[in-house]
Amino acid sequence: MNKKMHCDRKRFKTKKKLLLHLMTKEWQLDLPKLLISVHGGLQNFELQPKLKQVFGKGLIKAAMTTGAWIFTGGVNTGVIRHVGDALKDHASKSRGKICTIGIAPWGIVENQEDLVGKDVVRPYQTMSNPLSKLTVLNSLHSHFILADNGTTGKYGAEVKLRRQLEKHISLQKINTRIGQGVPVVALIVEGGPNVISIVLEYLRDTPPVPVVVCDGSGRASDILAFGHKYSEEGGIINESLRDQLLVTIQKTFTYSRTQAQHLFIILMECMKKKELVSVQARSLVTLENLPCPNSPCLYYRALQPCFWRATHL
Repeated sequence: MNKKMHCDRKRFKTKKKLLLHLMTKEWQLDLPKLLISVHGGLQNFELQPKLKQVFGKGLIKAAMTTGAWIFTGGVNTGVIRHVGDALKDHASKSRGKICTIGIAPWGIVENQEDLVGKDVVRPYQTMSNPLSKLTVLNSLHSHFILADNGTTGKYGAEVKLRRQLEKHISLQKINTRIGQGVPVVALIVEGGPNVISIVLEYLRDTPPVPVVVCDGSGRASDILAFGHKYSEEGGIINESLRDQLLVTIQKTFTYSRTQAQHLFIILMECMKKKELVSVQARSLVTLENLPCPNSPCLYYRALQPCFWRATHL
């Protein structure tokens, strides 16, 4: 890596309060006023240039103006690579630091031997081996948490850990007078079928986590945007559009009809809470306009600065 970063490997069952202690005491990070959790495709994909530019600028502006932490999957592929590109562009123009924390499974990380040690500074090789099934970390992140459940070459160890850590952070009081916790917002860019399930989990949380979907980025994002646009209250969609959506799901994910129907059900469950989903259809929005499960004034006070402005591509 071309800069110093903090990296910590943790057993899957590590208590979340110990992780937060590591972040705030050992890494000396201030609690965020906002947590932006980025989800999307792990395989590499292209973004239309203007969409990529606005996505990057919006993400950086949100983080800088609110004192946010950004959570990603940490590796140098897919949506995480696009986040890294935004961080790289920011670093070339500003000295302002952004806390970007990659949470990845230890078992998929290439050049693991470079990361083994305690209280040491080690160089990490970010050049990936094209023949390897593993992947390197994205060097533009400031910190990493690597979840180890004993598996090799498989994603999944990090998913539950990340969500539990997000939940624990959201319970920390950043305004003790009014009892305000850290707001969490999920940002969805492209993605596979699992991303739609992740969205449903966020929407069903207590309190629900609002979701921002980047329409035009492809796959899961575009399917979520379609469902959001055409579904009615209660997650209902008319029969002709239902058939069209099922065909789209089949083609997008190379699914059987049965698989598509199962994912469609999950999608419509998301749409039952569509008031918590903000779809950005190539135009941008201010975060203060996002719906709020409790009080717009209290819960989203940290979100008043612009995340994405109303600029048409």
